Amino acid sequence: MKVLDTFRLDGQVALVTGGAGLYGRYIVEGLAEAGATVYTAGRDEDRYAFQAEECQQKGLKVLAAQYDQGSITNIEALLAKIVGEQGKIDLLVNNAVLRSMKAWDDFEGLEASLEVNAKGIIAMINIFGKQMMKQQSGNIINIASMQGMVGPDFALYKGTDMDVPTDYFFQKAGLINVTRYYAARFAPYGIRVNAISPGGIQAGQPELFQARYNERTYLGRLAHGEEIKGAVVFLASRASSYITGVNLPVDGGYTAH
Repeated sequence: MKVLDTFRLDGQVALVTGGAGLYGRYIVEGLAEAGATVYTAGRDEDRYAFQAEECQQKGLKVLAAQYDQGSITNIEALLAKIVGEQGKIDLLVNNAVLRSMKAWDDFEGLEASLEVNAKGIIAMINIFGKQMMKQQSGNIINIASMQGMVGPDFALYKGTDMDVPTDYFFQKAGLINVTRYYAARFAPYGIRVNAISPGGIQAGQPELFQARYNERTYLGRLAHGEEIKGAVVFLASRASSYITGVNLPVDGGYTAH
């Protein structure tokens, strides 16, 4: 087999949670462009149905599903739907995140985000992982963040209305180490578990923030959304068949300082 063929995902069934989000839509497209049948799932049924239809018009095999990551019953139903329709699940991409904490001392928002971003993600990995254990194969990619690798640089946000609440740093750092945990737990069953830690993505941020961020980053710019595709397809494919338990920064060199 030629090396480029190992990046193909033909015949694979994938789920991307939060697949209509800022990075999620590129992850969905990238996996489908590599040949996978991709489910994009989230709480807003109409939004995900519209996304799936747009992708189908491009000739991509993308299907929509509705679920609430704060509900174990919903997660179990989502798995049952995918396995019922496709007979298996090959890849889980944990991309969904609830940004409910609006300030560093917003404890009400913290409680809500922990339900989805901590308990919910562990439930996703456990429930889908048990199905993969039965199959004796599978692949899980957790979308963490460079903010789970380093402390905050509040100087980036000075003079803007931007901020980074506590929960995001807490949960993304935890997700990186949870990735290592499940890589060890699932390895005997032929299941690989890895993480990707993206940096900032171009999303119309204030010019003051962008200038500071660009100066702070080796490549001198924010990411373009398409730049997540290659990393996800690599870790999803046979091209990375001997890689598990890693955290791959896709941050333009931000965390290399």
